[in-house]
Amino acid sequence: MDATKPAVDSASLSTTVGNSTFRSVNGLQLHARVAGDPDDPLVVLLHGFPEFWYGWHEMIEPLVEDGFRVLAPDQRGYNRSEKPESVRAYRRPELARDVVELIATESRDTAAVVGHDWGGIVAWELALRYPQVVDRLAVVNAPHPTAFRRQLLSNPDQIRRSWYAYTFQLPWLPERVCRYDDFRVLERALRGTADSEAFSDADLERYRRAWRREGALTGMLNWYRANARYPSPPPRDRVDAPTLVAWGEEDTALVPELAIDSYDHCTDGRLELFPDASHWLPREKPDRLAELLCEHLDG
Repeated sequence: MDATKPAVDSASLSTTVGNSTFRSVNGLQLHARVAGDPDDPLVVLLHGFPEFWYGWHEMIEPLVEDGFRVLAPDQRGYNRSEKPESVRAYRRPELARDVVELIATESRDTAAVVGHDWGGIVAWELALRYPQVVDRLAVVNAPHPTAFRRQLLSNPDQIRRSWYAYTFQLPWLPERVCRYDDFRVLERALRGTADSEAFSDADLERYRRAWRREGALTGMLNWYRANARYPSPPPRDRVDAPTLVAWGEEDTALVPELAIDSYDHCTDGRLELFPDASHWLPREKPDRLAELLCEHLDG
């Protein structure tokens, strides 16, 4: 079930505390970063597009110092985790099931779950489809599925901001465009929508190494393709776990109304808005976000 392997390249190495591990999950192997005392309360950190576990590297040490066991996976299709070929393999229920079984590899029935971007969408899905495994939830710039559907149907601005997701539905062309000029488009997706200090040259080189892995670009893009081709509404709309919604209001991809709409679907919710932050809140406000996460997860 749990086979720990040494890290073998700089896409998995950093000054971050913890070690690399591989877990057998939902019929495939997921790579993850793990840190902290195995007996401490478990927190799972879920990254988004086009990152990998490293997107959370500034959160790991503060959470460990606050008394948590941290597990930050490369989600399926990303970096060192397995990359199923079929689009169907990236349906949201499958992504949520990965997290359920990942929690079980720590010999736990439940965990706190934190997600950003697509990782936040998986976190919402998990809390709605498998509420029994989520102790506490924290979502960063990722919309509740019902809130997002409502905005897509009623808000032309959100439709305009989602243009890139429609282009990702094309076969092979998005991969070619993303790979062109040493992943210039993906670099711009990060640096062009964040403040100037959010992503260093060293950060971008780590991401490029992850994107170069065989099958990685297709795996990453298949998340978008599966979401459009195989919609799978969760069985409920309301999240009962105590939930923190943290939102950078300068997000270029998501309208700020989504923060409030998502918060409104929480029975026990807390909304924290950052007027001067973008979509990349974990990189732009790491100290404040770490403080919020520790406060929320401590209950």
